[in-house]
Amino acid sequence: MSVRFIFRCQFCSDQPDPLTQVNLEKAMRENTWGAYQDALPGRWLVFHARGLYGSPRYACREHRGDLVAYLRQHFGTIGYHVWKRPPYPSSLAHSDTDHAWIAATRRQGGWGS
Repeated sequence: MSVRFIFRCQFCSDQPDPLTQVNLEKAMRENTWGAYQDALPGRWLVFHARGLYGSPRYACREHRGDLVAYLRQHFGTIGYHVWKRPPYPSSLAHSDTDHAWIAATRRQGGWGS
């Protein structure tokens, strides 16, 4: 069964163009938290929240500033991650990204094996 991820802007429910959709799907594989990431070519902003910051958040080109302001208002006293200034990287991949993704999505075969 095929699965398609649906990304929406947190502020206007806009959806990304097809190329940006691909980059947002790649961003899901990043093994990080508390980091901003640009999803090009549509210039969407991803905040890899997780942990004490909650779930990942997405904003379209028009609402990038709104997302940063929201995060700073709600989480600015918890940690320094939300105070990062642009430019934001378009990739956060490192040597453990693929290994972590494979380990997290590996199917377990049989009973307890």
